[in-house]
Amino acid sequence: MSLSDFASGAWDSLDVWLNLLDFSEARDGFLGIDHETNTTIERLGTLFGDASGTQFCGEGFENFQNTVKGFHGYLSLVICILGTIMNMLNIIVLTRKEMESPTNSILTGLAAADMLVMLEYIPYACHVYIFNDRPLESRLSYAWSAFVMFHAHFSQIFHTISIWLTVTLAVWRYIAVRFPQRNRMWCDMKSAAAAITSAFVFSPILCIPSFLMFSIHRKKLVHSDETVTSVYVVAPSKMAIADDGILQLVNFWTYSVFIKIVPCVALMVLTYVLVSTMYEAQRRRLDLTSNAVKRGGGDATTTTTSSLAEPLTTTTTAVSKSGGRKQKQTDRTTRMLVAVVVLFLITEIPQGVLGLLSGLLGRGFYETCYHYLGEVMDLLALTNSAINFLLYCCMSSQFRRIFSQLFKPHVMHRSPNANGAVSTAAETQM
Repeated sequence: MSLSDFASGAWDSLDVWLNLLDFSEARDGFLGIDHETNTTIERLGTLFGDASGTQFCGEGFENFQNTVKGFHGYLSLVICILGTIMNMLNIIVLTRKEMESPTNSILTGLAAADMLVMLEYIPYACHVYIFNDRPLESRLSYAWSAFVMFHAHFSQIFHTISIWLTVTLAVWRYIAVRFPQRNRMWCDMKSAAAAITSAFVFSPILCIPSFLMFSIHRKKLVHSDETVTSVYVVAPSKMAIADDGILQLVNFWTYSVFIKIVPCVALMVLTYVLVSTMYEAQRRRLDLTSNAVKRGGGDATTTTTSSLAEPLTTTTTAVSKSGGRKQKQTDRTTRMLVAVVVLFLITEIPQGVLGLLSGLLGRGFYETCYHYLGEVMDLLALTNSAINFLLYCCMSSQFRRIFSQLFKPHVMHRSPNANGAVSTAAETQM
């Protein structure tokens, strides 16, 4: 097994563990791993009901992986470079004074986490996929082994931060839609700062079991000419194999439940509620319009959400129409945040399901299914981390306007619109 195989699924802690385990067993023949260590690896494998030898997926999966590997390194490098730039642009635009709002603060935290994940993935992709024809001693030097272990932990931490910030966005949008009168009190700037800080503080704590799982081991490599050199490999730590591997069980269920299952289920439920609430509000507005027409006139707009000022929305117009206009702004903002959540779920649910099945069905499922999809899962996750900038540009006229003002100076001198409306910070506050 190549180093590329070893690190192909290092996006999540379960993927990292399974790849390390698989690569460790492949090294037995030439790294001189002793019988005790080999026995330990087998014991760790039984924690998941080892199903090696069972063919869960067809042979076409392996051919598919080989095809993807041919361009994965370069494609992921392009995605990461562009994604890093786009997330930097997100941060620049969202931190402008006129864009200041609790929701935009969380979007800024999300952009920062995604940017760090993609920035760190660049040297990883170069090491594993692009410059993978180096001698084994170079690829498995102490420095590179330490980096691979750092990559596994770093990517998991900041991906977990992204997950919980996305959940926070969905929860806050639910509050804004269902409890508009309490929205300003519950979801203010202080609450946003607390939510962001909590995500950045508690995500590493949640990943502690994963930190304790691995350590770097020095092994001797005997060449055909009987010369001996040293290589360094990442393998299960002493804590991971102690007490019948209880740490591995804790790590697996922490990953499965708190990092994958709970957030995905919460996001699916909140997305359904948000979409249902949005269409129900639209139906009520249509009913009000119809009733007003039947009565022969009257203002058909409602002001139940007139106290809301939305993030990433279009410029408001005359005060007499603010109620109906702000309701439309609420819907547009809800649609945009629902789109963010749905794109996130498209990448997270397959990873979560495949990871859980790998744990429940054993390494047989991992080796014949998930292992061959590792590069695709990485590309999906990287693309999701990069795409929010395009989403904001497509769905938010205010984001486009601020972006134009920052990077197209002549736009700043445009005349006011026909209504003489002037954009203020209130547009982006919730």
